[in-house]
Amino acid sequence: MAIIIKSRSEIATMRRAGSVVASILKTLSKEIRPGMTTGQLDDIAVRELTRYGAAPSFKGYRGFPATLCVSINEEIVHGIPGERVIQEGDIVSLDFGAIVDGFHGDAALTVGVGNISPQTKQLLETTRGSLEAGIDVARDGAHLSDVSAAIQYYVESRGFSVVREYTGHGIGRELHEDPQIPNFGPPGYGPVLRKGMTVAIEPMVNIGGWQTKVKNNHWTVVTADGNHSAHFEKTIAITDGEAEVLTPWDQ
Repeated sequence: MAIIIKSRSEIATMRRAGSVVASILKTLSKEIRPGMTTGQLDDIAVRELTRYGAAPSFKGYRGFPATLCVSINEEIVHGIPGERVIQEGDIVSLDFGAIVDGFHGDAALTVGVGNISPQTKQLLETTRGSLEAGIDVARDGAHLSDVSAAIQYYVESRGFSVVREYTGHGIGRELHEDPQIPNFGPPGYGPVLRKGMTVAIEPMVNIGGWQTKVKNNHWTVVTADGNHSAHFEKTIAITDGEAEVLTPWDQ
């Protein structure tokens, strides 16, 4: 496992890429409304990327056909934008990446459309809270699995389940670098986090069981039991103290 430590200048570039990602995710979350298609959201992402002079991280990556991943309700991740119409009461997960001067930013959030059920609202709050719990322990000297354990405990103590087949990851000049960051497991194991590491932490949380399956398009991952799922992600840099969030979509 070749874990890459970034220089100050490289992190500064990633900060710019992260700022683009955060800004576009905020724009997309404000644009979502019943009656629009997921393809229209992808069009907005393309427009905004062009405005910033950035390039898409996802389009063409291993053959992925779009700039933005849009996953609805039981869809967990890698949803392909198209003709699907967003409905009142849906939850919509937006996963987005951008390249600025050769470095990637990557982040995700899930948005409720109109009135959503109390359980689904709790799902969103729990998933977002678990991301923050993981970031809180992502410090120089901590073990990688300390992040995993913090996310799992936060989620399962609230009655939800953590997706196990898909993980967070290192990020930098490549969209996916070492190490992989599972969202479950005991603390105290794995690589030690060091200042200058840049990683994307991304819990995916289900109302029902953690098992998944892939749709016939060979991309879109859904819950095996058909229950709803949520996805929140931020790219961070490990520092001497609290991790620096490079994709601050909530600021």
